[in-house]
Amino acid sequence: MTFHPDSVPDLTGKVYIVTGGTSGIGYNTVACLAQHGAHIYLCARSSAKGSDAVTGIKTLYPQARITVLEMDHLSLASVAPAAKFFLSREIRNGKQTTSPTGSSPLTSYPLCSALQTLPPGSVRIVNLTSSGHYSTPKDGINFADTSLPNAGGVMCYGQSKLTNILHTKTLNKSYGPGSPSAKAGEGEIWTAAVHPGLVDSQLAAHAEIPKAMMAVFKRIAEKGWQSKLAKDMGLADKLEEWTREEMKNGGWID
Repeated sequence: MTFHPDSVPDLTGKVYIVTGGTSGIGYNTVACLAQHGAHIYLCARSSAKGSDAVTGIKTLYPQARITVLEMDHLSLASVAPAAKFFLSREIRNGKQTTSPTGSSPLTSYPLCSALQTLPPGSVRIVNLTSSGHYSTPKDGINFADTSLPNAGGVMCYGQSKLTNILHTKTLNKSYGPGSPSAKAGEGEIWTAAVHPGLVDSQLAAHAEIPKAMMAVFKRIAEKGWQSKLAKDMGLADKLEEWTREEMKNGGWID
């Protein structure tokens, strides 16, 4: 099936969270959703960058409904308040009033738990990953030092994209169709990890991609187009445990 932005239906009443909304794929996603009537929470590292993005989009679509969520993905201390702000705006009197879609560390446990009781399929999480997840450290994730100080940019990128896939699978196991909460009638959240192909964005323009990898990046994801590590649910469980401990140590979850 061929997709074109013009095929997007009226989205009035729908609510989306879009991370990285100040440039590239995120910016254009916000613009497209706004064009079709959605209310979008645009995540930005600073309020200034967020405001600039909103101004640019409103020159195209003056009716755009966009709220800036200030947060830096490099600091969970900024992500937690952003999630709380969203919940305070979109969940009133204990009743969920919207159908958000988001990605990144923002899809944390409190947020998912608060939203999972909406009708099945009305809450969806789309994590943007890449076939670049093939370029990882030997064991997939270096839990001793996830910053990979001695590795190149491609390997760091590959590790981050692998964690996106594993995190998505963990969310599906915890909240998706067939999960304990879904079977108990306590709600479910649909999740997906997608590879967009090689996109002409700021990231692509500055990426140090070996020529041998170009064919992989240009290939649109097919069913099963995953590395062995991306299918390793044991590694996914280890990532889940490590992430929970990091968040507990930071005081972001109990």
